[in-house]
Amino acid sequence: MRVTLCKELRFEAAHLLPRVPEGHKCRRLHGHSYRVEIEVEGEVDPETGWLLDYAEIGQAFSPLHAALDHRYLNEVEGLENPTSENLARWIWERLARVLPLAAVRVAETCTSSCTYRGEE
Repeated sequence: MRVTLCKELRFEAAHLLPRVPEGHKCRRLHGHSYRVEIEVEGEVDPETGWLLDYAEIGQAFSPLHAALDHRYLNEVEGLENPTSENLARWIWERLARVLPLAAVRVAETCTSSCTYRGEE
């Protein structure tokens, strides 16, 4: 049986978008309560009855949480232009080494998010 699991995680951070036009509101320093959804995909182990323990997703994200939470994202290496798109890819690149990723979704507001599924 093939399944997709999803774990939601959160962090708070500030950023600005240095490449948007002068006068754009996102060029000013501001913060978000980010919601990150990590989707993993694969075959269910017939012995355990699961793909993996949800706690494994949280443990894999823990070092990233430490690097992002209550930080100025523009100062995080690789996030000098911390759009939702770049943040989703940044998270993917670090988690793909340890999890069978299907997607990383980053929401910076209740109504706006970006989903990244790796390079095609």
